[in-house]
Amino acid sequence: MSDLLNMLAGQLGQQNVQQISHTLGADQSTTEQAINAALPLLINALGRNAESPAEAQALTHAVKRDHDGSILDNLSSQLTQQSTLADGNAILGHVLGAKRNNVETGISQATGLDQGSTSQLLMMLAPVVLGALGKQQQQQGLDADGIAGLLKQERQETESSLGGFARLLDLDGDGDVSDDIINLGTKFLGGWLSKR
Repeated sequence: MSDLLNMLAGQLGQQNVQQISHTLGADQSTTEQAINAALPLLINALGRNAESPAEAQALTHAVKRDHDGSILDNLSSQLTQQSTLADGNAILGHVLGAKRNNVETGISQATGLDQGSTSQLLMMLAPVVLGALGKQQQQQGLDADGIAGLLKQERQETESSLGGFARLLDLDGDGDVSDDIINLGTKFLGGWLSKR
């Protein structure tokens, strides 16, 4: 499992998942499945963006300025705040761009979480993912090249697990990715929670 996913695993425990489920008005199993898909997809999308030196530099500045990892220090109180959601909305617009709707639709169709809740979930998770990246940046003293290298490695690890679901970041979203979501099974959050 990738370092970022490991870090996120330590943060998104049972209590936080229950809180997210309650906020979304969804059952916990559906929420877990959606998180299983969303986290590696967000990391994968960051890795794709960071392939561009200019994007890697911009991401490094953004992480240093706004995402020092402090969100992880008291995650339960941060997850549902309007400022977190607004931040997440901005991050998604930048990281996913025109593919955002494809990603939301794909996760929604594959997990049964309605699209509005899927959108809200992604807005909650995006700042958390960047917070984890910010912690890695601080701990390892990474510059733009270091961030790009880290995300390239993360992308390779998450893409092999995502399978065809990663196509949502490439194509027009009309392929059936439901099996790919289901096959993620307990590779990510479910596996973490079962060990807690």
